[in-house]
Amino acid sequence: MAELVYAYVSEAYGETRESSNLSFRTNSQRKLVSNPIATNKKAYRDYFFTQTWECGIELKGGEVKSIRAGEVNFADSFARMEGGQVFLYNLHINPYAQASYLNQEPDRIRRLLLHKKEIKKMTGLVTQKHLTLIPTKIYLNNRGFVKVELALGQGKKQYDKREAIKKRELDRGLSRVVKQRKR
Repeated sequence: MAELVYAYVSEAYGETRESSNLSFRTNSQRKLVSNPIATNKKAYRDYFFTQTWECGIELKGGEVKSIRAGEVNFADSFARMEGGQVFLYNLHINPYAQASYLNQEPDRIRRLLLHKKEIKKMTGLVTQKHLTLIPTKIYLNNRGFVKVELALGQGKKQYDKREAIKKRELDRGLSRVVKQRKR
């Protein structure tokens, strides 16, 4: 498991101290710098993202242990707002083997935990600009809670995808040439 590196930044003195226990960008904004448990790579290919939110997720039973083991699949998952709350659909969490009969449905609807102001802002953006809420990452924060990164996305057209592929191939070709010249 990769060792996490944290930094505490003091705004008053402009000092930076490194520690193995704390991870802060500033005193008011606490963020963990770590590797995600799962990433929705298909979403990055199919959507342009404009804004992201960190959300808690309501889990039951052995779902947390399954997520820690990496038993998560984002296939066609999305978020929808209903009744002033945000729900996550089609997120597949494999049942935890040691939980036996206490396992939940793998594809059940899960509630995302956000502040009311954030939900109102999301609602306005989704309804006015016809955008989609898509989960992009699942990770553990510094307190050990499972968090979902929810992004506001607009679907890419076929020609946008082709341009991204061309750019990626050009970058690979350039890196090969540079690597050969160094030898």
